[in-house]
Order: sequence, then C-alpha cells, then structure tokens
Amino acid sequence: MTDPVRVLIVDDHPMVAEGIQAILETYDDLEVVGTLSGGRDAVDQVHDLNPDVILLDLNMPGVTGLSATEMILEKRPGTRIVILSMHDSPEYIAAALSHGAKGYILKDVQSDEIKIAIDSVMADTEYLCTGARASLAPRTSDGRETLTSREQTVLLQLAQGKSNREVADVLEISIYTVETHRKNIKRKLGISSTAGLTRYAMEHGVLQGTGQL
Repeated sequence: MTDPVRVLIVDDHPMVAEGIQAILETYDDLEVVGTLSGGRDAVDQVHDLNPDVILLDLNMPGVTGLSATEMILEKRPGTRIVILSMHDSPEYIAAALSHGAKGYILKDVQSDEIKIAIDSVMADTEYLCTGARASLAPRTSDGRETLTSREQTVLLQLAQGKSNREVADVLEISIYTVETHRKNIKRKLGISSTAGLTRYAMEHGVLQGTGQL
C-alpha cells in the first residue's frame, strides 16, 4: 500500500482551512499534515512538515501566496502547489502559474474538485478548475496565448541580451522565477531558442516598447 499524499493547507481564514481539512480527511489516500494561516509560516515550516501538495491561499497579509510559492519552490522544488483563490481574472491565474504553481482552483468549486486537483498535480499534470480555464481563453490574432505584462517585461530584458541572473537583478526577482517566465514565454510563443525570442521581439516592436503581444 502506498503512503498517503501529504497535504498542507495555508489560508488566513480558519473556517476555510478547517472546512477543506474536513473534506480531505474523508479520503484514505490523503493526510493533512497541517493548517497554517500565513505564507511566512508555510515557508518556514515546509521542511519540517514535508508536504507533497500545498493548498495555498492567494491573498494573505504579509507574505502573499505568490511570494510564498516562489520561496517554497526555491527550498523544495518538488513541492506541488495549488493556489486557492476567489479571483478568476486571467492576471491572477497567469501570475500564479508563472510563479510555479501547478494548479489553480476557485474557492467556490465542488468539494470533490479539490481532490481531483490534488490527484492531477501529483501526476505532474497542471490543473485548472473550469472557471480558471475559461478565464484564460484569450489569445492573440495568430492563435498564440497572450503574454502577461510581467512576461512581456521579461521578454524585453531577454531580447536585450541579458542573462537570467541579470534579468533577476533588474526586476528584483529570483533566477527561478526568471527561468519559469522564460519557459512560459517560449511555450506560449512556440519559440525554442533565445535567438528566436530576440527575433520575435524585434519583429513585434518589443525592443522599442511598442509591441502589442
């Protein structure tokens, strides 16, 4: 028999955290290893609690869900993080995925969808609830996925010939985050090389700051 999946719940609303814990404890193949109320606590205790999956609230005081995601993955890259949120805007969802989250579910989903999300990310499959998928539908006229404003900023820096470290320093983010943005930009644009990114930036006016991606 395989060990149960270790799940950590991080939400600054105790009733939400307790409700999710009650749902997850009905599954024999899941083990809730803790409920925390803040991103900083999650970062500080991730080694001790050793979760396989973290259900992480997006909006928390202090260290936000996005910042916590970045810091946790720097410490334990194999951790699967699923963002919990009330926000279904493309900007929130894209930002969560670009910071390394493996899933994004809205807080009003059916209880069994939380279990589906956990199973999916444990199988190394990205999971977005129906509402989140619908929100990410917009694409450019040529069928490519649109870049977030942060991805456009990173593309500009890369097109200027900067290394990942230099981009990280300029934007005051981690190299891990730059690498994640770079991977997502290449995937969205269907471009595999840095030279290709530079050529795309030149053709679309990004280097002059006039491109509409």
